[in-house]
Amino acid sequence: MVITFLSDFGLQDDFVGTCHGVMKRIAPGTEIIDITHGIPPQQVLQGSLVLSNTLPYMPVGVHLAVVDPGVGSHRRPLALRTADGRLLVGPDNGLLLPAAETLGGVDEAHELANPEYALESVSRTFHGRDLFSPAAAHLSLGVPLGDLGPPIDMQELVRLDVPAAEVGQNRIRATVLYVDHFGNMQLNLKRAHLEEAGVLPGVTVELELALERYYATAARTFADARAGDIILYEDSYGNIAIAISGGSAAALFGANANEEVRIHLRTP
Repeated sequence: MVITFLSDFGLQDDFVGTCHGVMKRIAPGTEIIDITHGIPPQQVLQGSLVLSNTLPYMPVGVHLAVVDPGVGSHRRPLALRTADGRLLVGPDNGLLLPAAETLGGVDEAHELANPEYALESVSRTFHGRDLFSPAAAHLSLGVPLGDLGPPIDMQELVRLDVPAAEVGQNRIRATVLYVDHFGNMQLNLKRAHLEEAGVLPGVTVELELALERYYATAARTFADARAGDIILYEDSYGNIAIAISGGSAAALFGANANEEVRIHLRTP
């Protein structure tokens, strides 16, 4: 069985390699696919979005995700089974639930509480190595989910507060959810939001960020824009994003996740 792995650990330190080593010692024949370890540090919402976007493209297996600013606190470590038979392992801080819901919802949830499926010594600060990686490895070998610990009432699982877009007659209020490596800014918008506001390909709008305004054009692809143009487009995961053809929108705007974007509609 495959284990996929997502985290905010980065690649400069030894954290990712150590977790790989723990899993391989327990399940040497298991293949590990690294989705990314470039989630911005402690950004649970951004981690949850990437996990939700990517898991439908991954083989069915065990999916380990660790973005865990609450490590060492009272937050629970958990493992979930989704409706399509996947197993998700990570902290109970909302990280796993959007992906689980994308995969049909949570069928079963258990707290990681059985020391037989953790390292002998569990540190207060590295549950990725000592608790989550061993649990994922044991699950990949076929250990029943219920053996890892007691069941959790699914209504008690922590859920993230994902901001909702507001579509009005003259403007749309959106939020930057994620900034990718190229500086493209993913918004909490879908194509239906733009269509509701009459923003179709070719329509020009004004973007307002931090009191600065910029013209942008709705486009289907980067090829529809000239180099340097600011565009609104539907990305490969079905989200509306802001980009600059041949450049970085985030660098131009000085924008990060969680910042508000106002899209002013040009009315006759």
